Amino acid sequence: MLLNRVREMAEERAFLTVFIEAHEEKNLPALLIPPLRKILLRLNTAEQVGDLARRGLRVLKSFASNFKAKVTVADGVDVELGIQSELGAADSGDLEHDLSELLVAIAEAAREKAVPVCLIIDELQYLNESEMSALIMALHQVSQRKLPLVMYAAGLPLILGLAGRSKSYAERLFAYPSISVLSHIAARQAIEKPVEALGVAFEPEAVEAILEKTGRYPYFLQQWGHEAWNVAQVSPITLQTVLEATDRAIAQLDESFFRVRFDRLTKREKEFMFAMVQVGGEAQRSGDIAEQLKVKTTSIGPLRSALIRKGMIYSPAHGDNAFTVPLFDQFLKRQLKT
Repeated sequence: MLLNRVREMAEERAFLTVFIEAHEEKNLPALLIPPLRKILLRLNTAEQVGDLARRGLRVLKSFASNFKAKVTVADGVDVELGIQSELGAADSGDLEHDLSELLVAIAEAAREKAVPVCLIIDELQYLNESEMSALIMALHQVSQRKLPLVMYAAGLPLILGLAGRSKSYAERLFAYPSISVLSHIAARQAIEKPVEALGVAFEPEAVEAILEKTGRYPYFLQQWGHEAWNVAQVSPITLQTVLEATDRAIAQLDESFFRVRFDRLTKREKEFMFAMVQVGGEAQRSGDIAEQLKVKTTSIGPLRSALIRKGMIYSPAHGDNAFTVPLFDQFLKRQLKT
């Protein structure tokens, strides 16, 4: 929702936007090429005449050819750019160098046409270190040249460490606002304001119950509010209605939100997560998890790394482990009982 709003605000200000959702099954070049092609084609057809958009397309062709990434349309048919590659540009095979040349070429075309570009990436944690390093270097090159291309991205807490390990200057290149649970006031407003517009209210005790059960996590507030609305027969919505809605909300989260994440795990990864629950607490030491699994601490390193890459856990401090999603420990406890 937040990145969608960023996109809307950027487009209201005449930015050309690129929206990408990273995931495990595609590398960064494959994710970038189709939307960047659309941006360049739009720049190439803008009213103001210029050559840099056409050069950008040639650089993109070099980049795509070198990284064996296909430029496709929705029906899966390969799309030819219909131009020659730009010899010697973005074709070295080094992702850091080539992505920098590509984004600089696009940003130069944007400057020529006086149209800024906004790159928006969700689930940034799915980039590997080499991809993150290449992206950071490319944006650094764009920034140094004061070109009109910016990036907004979102991801789980592990992106801080990922960015820092990739490039030491990443800390000063970007701002990293933390978006966690809502404040008590904001969470109340998230529940009360939408229904007020429709002439409906919640009893104060009902709102407090929702805040307590959701931990003020935005997605869960939406789920509880949705279920409470569907259960309620009259206004104000009561505490009893919220308690009835809670069972429905938990069942829906178990079937979708939590289940999707759980089913992505291997048997050993699930065992690691169950051990975290059995150790208990807000964060679990790796040594305690290993003891619960009856193995050496060193042997769980690969499992821990895999779970971090999948966005299931993160490390709030050295040697500590915590779930990235609130209430996931409660879901796992319910699985242990079945």
